[in-house]
Amino acid sequence: MLPTIAITGASGHYGQLATDRLIAQGYAKHLILVTRTPAKLADRAHVGCAVRAGNFDHPESLKYAFDGADKLLLISGTRVGARIRQHEAAIHAAVRSGVRHIVYTSFLNVSPENPAIVTEDHRETERIIQETGLDYTFLRDAHYADAMILNAGPGFIASGRWLTSTAGGREAMVWREDCVDSAVAVLTTPGHENQVYEITGPNRENFAEVAEMLSEVSGHPVQLEETTDDGMYAHFDAMGIPRKPVDDLSVAGIPWNSEDMVSFEQAIRGGHLDICTGDVEKLTGRPARSVRAMIEANRDLLRAVKPL
Repeated sequence: MLPTIAITGASGHYGQLATDRLIAQGYAKHLILVTRTPAKLADRAHVGCAVRAGNFDHPESLKYAFDGADKLLLISGTRVGARIRQHEAAIHAAVRSGVRHIVYTSFLNVSPENPAIVTEDHRETERIIQETGLDYTFLRDAHYADAMILNAGPGFIASGRWLTSTAGGREAMVWREDCVDSAVAVLTTPGHENQVYEITGPNRENFAEVAEMLSEVSGHPVQLEETTDDGMYAHFDAMGIPRKPVDDLSVAGIPWNSEDMVSFEQAIRGGHLDICTGDVEKLTGRPARSVRAMIEANRDLLRAVKPL
């Protein structure tokens, strides 16, 4: 018999990808989709998924959200700095509902030495989950290649300039879809209880190398320019990107805040994200896809960008 799986943030990009993969595997009537906006998931309800309202910021809304679930895919919230209390509310609700296994989308290298602001949220969430005594699986996802190639990439191509303070630091960026496929594998196959997986791309690369790939495939030169962290803040300020997180805000295709992004630059510069594993292949049975493969898969989109 298939386990019943609850998914938080089910109307988000990651949540919808995971849901559709699980539906394709025959899980439609074994899915509980928890979202702030149930109307967005009417099509999933139509195929048999249970769609329930739930909001991390309103713990009372989660009281019955996970009832009947055996496993919970806890997709990390998007508000940096607010996630610990949000996730804690969901975790406590899962315990009350009898969930036995929490699969959590964490972040690569959550050690206190990592300056990326997101690590505190993820480190504390992992601790709270472990303290429940439930089975857990932590999927520590690397930096999404989608963020740099599809969100930020067109801006780099248009301006011909990629500003960074990473000083040649390397990371193994990963496709979001590879992260989703890894999560689905953990949810649908045995033997992942109390395990930690580092979900990375296949290659350690610096931004100069990625800029070179963008230039080659798009047909437009992208020049990497090194600056300081202060220079990065000034750059983001000029773009109108807020320093603190704001819900559902995207500026020039970038849905983050500058304090978060500059701390990523620091983490890369310091070697804290210089980690490359084979865990995607271990979980899914196929190799992780590369940054270059993402650039080439989006060749038409990137070539269509008009330089300023």
